[in-house]
Amino acid sequence: MGTLLGSLSIAMSALQADQTAVQVTSNNIANVNTPGYDRQVPTLEESEPMEVGGLLLGGGVEVASVQSIRDNVLNLRLNSETQQQSALNTYVSAMQQVEAIFNEASGVGLSSAIDGFFSSIEALSANPTDSTLRQSVLDAGSTLAQAFNSSSAQLQQVQSGIDQEVAQTVQQINGLASQIASLNQEIMSLQGTGQQTGDLIGQRDEALSQLSNLVGTSTVDANDGSVVVTVAGGSPLVAGSQAYQLTTAIDPTTGMTQIYSQGSNITSGITGGSLAGDIQVRDQEIPALQSSLDNHAACIISNVNSANEQGYDLNGNQGGDFFTPFTPSSSGSNQGAAASMSMAITDPSLVAASSDGSPGSSGNLQNFTNLQTQNLIDGQTLDGYYANFVGALGNNISTASASAEAVGLVVQQLQNQQASVSGVSLDEEAANLMKYQQAYEAAAQVVSTVDELTNFVITYLGEQISA
Repeated sequence: MGTLLGSLSIAMSALQADQTAVQVTSNNIANVNTPGYDRQVPTLEESEPMEVGGLLLGGGVEVASVQSIRDNVLNLRLNSETQQQSALNTYVSAMQQVEAIFNEASGVGLSSAIDGFFSSIEALSANPTDSTLRQSVLDAGSTLAQAFNSSSAQLQQVQSGIDQEVAQTVQQINGLASQIASLNQEIMSLQGTGQQTGDLIGQRDEALSQLSNLVGTSTVDANDGSVVVTVAGGSPLVAGSQAYQLTTAIDPTTGMTQIYSQGSNITSGITGGSLAGDIQVRDQEIPALQSSLDNHAACIISNVNSANEQGYDLNGNQGGDFFTPFTPSSSGSNQGAAASMSMAITDPSLVAASSDGSPGSSGNLQNFTNLQTQNLIDGQTLDGYYANFVGALGNNISTASASAEAVGLVVQQLQNQQASVSGVSLDEEAANLMKYQQAYEAAAQVVSTVDELTNFVITYLGEQISA
């Protein structure tokens, strides 16, 4: 009778183990499309043997644990590459907004405005007393000034938009940091009591993956179930159950959002993620382009004014300023030249076309047209300087796009490797489901057989006692 009860116990342990295995398999199938989910596997172990009549007999089976299948090293590599990819993609996206400003077809059209101005000068040289042609020169000058104004304003607008994204990204980072810290706490508590933490670790890995899209981080296992996350060369973001929130403040000099960790400005030290891409464009690329634009505008203002001052207007008077003069800062900076560029004259007769004071002379207009071919700025012509800095902008975008594509291939390869390790295969899970189902049915058959034998023994013993 004891042997039958032992067999029943073994069969019951098999039923419980196979039932748990079916539940784990069902959970895998249910989460096949869940981002960050790691495939789980039940670990079955033989139970302690039982001593029956001096013999050690098997004691059945039990589920020792449910393991989440993951490769932590692979996850760290993937997060590292994701940080780089996100930074490059964000850089390219932001720089394409900048590039659109200087697109002659859809943007401001600075090159067209420059060419239009010198074309109006050339047209006036054929008939320097024609009031319509003189007005055309003023209109072309005004168009040129407005083109510089618009380019500068649009650069500032893009920069302002990126600055808002920086502030929003910091908020997202803080939210994920709090989530990771909370998961750290839960994982540490459960591990302390010997409970399974696979699902929680999977959720934390997904949060770390999302974080890597936003900012470059370093993640270290703390050997107590938690992870330590740092940013910008070691500034703490998460340690155990504590999240160290990043803060922001406006730089009074630039008007841009600065990022602080525990009181220290870490803006320039941020690497990786969309935040780094935005900061690079906001703090480096746009200011450099704005500086080039200002230098270009200041050069045109100064040289066109000089050309006009060398001649005589239609009234025979010495020419004056054509554009409103711009005075560089004490440090020699031309900051603000493009934004403030405007016409100094509105009267067409004040265009100094004459070289000798006579109304019919157009000799001084040559001083204007010469500006197109002279190397006036950084050893380049006005057109050449503009073409070079716009060309450099395009080259930067092209290079970053190529790098983003290359890193994207690495990320895709790592994601495929991660899927092969941690991902759910419906074919494999279906096979497991059938395997555990058959084992469950077999164990149930054992229970049924033991039940029949037990009834037989009880009936037989009853008959013997009656006899």
